[in-house]
Amino acid sequence: MTTALVTGANKNIGFEVAKQLAQKGIYVYLGSRNLENGLEAVNKLKAEGLNNVEAIQLDITDDNSVKNARTEIGKKTEILDILINNAGIYGGYPQAALDATIDKFKAAYDANVFGVIRVTQAFIDLLKKSDAPRIVNVSSSQGSLTLHSDPTYKYYDFKGAVYLSSKSAMNMYTVVLAYELKDSNFKINAVCPGFTKTDFNGHRGTGTVEDAGKRIVKYALIDKDGPTGKFFSEENNPITGEIAW
Repeated sequence: MTTALVTGANKNIGFEVAKQLAQKGIYVYLGSRNLENGLEAVNKLKAEGLNNVEAIQLDITDDNSVKNARTEIGKKTEILDILINNAGIYGGYPQAALDATIDKFKAAYDANVFGVIRVTQAFIDLLKKSDAPRIVNVSSSQGSLTLHSDPTYKYYDFKGAVYLSSKSAMNMYTVVLAYELKDSNFKINAVCPGFTKTDFNGHRGTGTVEDAGKRIVKYALIDKDGPTGKFFSEENNPITGEIAW
């Protein structure tokens, strides 16, 4: 059975991604910082008849938690086929370049950048055993340097030094990771789910979690001829999906 790990999967987009993967017959490990919340999420899915799900305590900002999650999942499977690095934070306010505190930058980078690195490095050995390993780093078009340099970009005036720069940094990690594994079966991409209505943004988004989940799952299931090392935002490019870094 194909296996997947989704971080931050107890609610919002992560939960929807886990649900859609499970609906496709994939065995999904739901990473949740708080195990109780993860168990509640699993119970919701099982109530819908999805029994191929399991909660894993996973705080991506904690080295020991990530190591323990790797150990626990390693007891259950020798292969991980899909890794969805979804967990992250906005970083709070202020986000202005001259007002945001160093502590806010550190917290955002610890989750949005270092957390992705921690989890990826911890599970890379299980992923390498897959015939078709896939990594999706959940990003944001807000992390595009090209778009945010363009005054015609619809979110041009929505600047935030903390969150935006953390996603830009994660994007570069995606580029380098995909390059290092370009001669393998890995497909590694950064995917923006769109401006989705969740508590992550105070429900100010305009998109649904269902659509956001579909966008992420699409790149988690691409075939051997699919892209790698690319940045996708179907909200900004509904034709091909690809956008500039």
